[in-house]
Amino acid sequence: MAKECSNTSCDKSSCEGCPSRSKQGEETDFRVPVNALSKIGHVIGVVSGKGGVGKSLVTASLANRMAAKGFKVGILDADITGPSIPRMYGLEGAAMASEDGIIPMETANGIKVISINLLLPTQDTPVVWRGPILANMVKQFWSDVIWSELDYLFVDMPPGTGDVPLTVFQSLPVDGVVIVTSPQDLVRMIVKKAYNMAQMMNIPVLGLVENYSYLRCPDCGKVISIFGESHIDDVSAELGVPVIGRIPVDPDLAACVDAGDFASWVPDYIDQADAVIPVKN
Repeated sequence: MAKECSNTSCDKSSCEGCPSRSKQGEETDFRVPVNALSKIGHVIGVVSGKGGVGKSLVTASLANRMAAKGFKVGILDADITGPSIPRMYGLEGAAMASEDGIIPMETANGIKVISINLLLPTQDTPVVWRGPILANMVKQFWSDVIWSELDYLFVDMPPGTGDVPLTVFQSLPVDGVVIVTSPQDLVRMIVKKAYNMAQMMNIPVLGLVENYSYLRCPDCGKVISIFGESHIDDVSAELGVPVIGRIPVDPDLAACVDAGDFASWVPDYIDQADAVIPVKN
């Protein structure tokens, strides 16, 4: 007969005095201090429940819109395994560092950008990291990057509701999120996943943006719903979140992105964004 173990399971008295034990009724604060040389007015996340819907396009569009109004703007590319922001703006080479931290690169229209692609040997070097390492990288983009003074920092999130979006919500003082989606029938599920995560984290959902919304015929001007009829208004009414933009399939826009010339594009298709983005402090 096996000898019975003399150890007993711990009870709550054994946790008294443990530094990891939070006081009863208190929530643990996971927020990471921003770089000492940085002062950021508002942090806005751009999210989606799935990939491939255009979060980077919306992030860059919002950044361009606010920069064109004279605000100081930055983009934190939190999509570590699939970064695209530097390519859109034609940013190449490596971000520089000083003894105080990492210096972000700057676009032609004055937007400060940090992305893993600005720290890798080449643009096509894959990032083969597990979730916790990805999450820690995002924290470093907040704490180790010298953002200086910004009115707005837009965070381009990876798709889904995993480690990195959770880290952003818990570690950064996010003022609100914009949810990006597309016209297909599964839009309700896509939006609700992102919406429910934001609700769980007590982050306001500022608005919805529909990408691939329509194609306007270059000859007759007819609007064609090439990805099916939109369901975004139904979801907007159900959740009580406004639709702040509808992005068309635009060959000129695609050419601008491919050429790395997005700094020259001041979009008018997210025309309701100004009504929901917080006014700077």
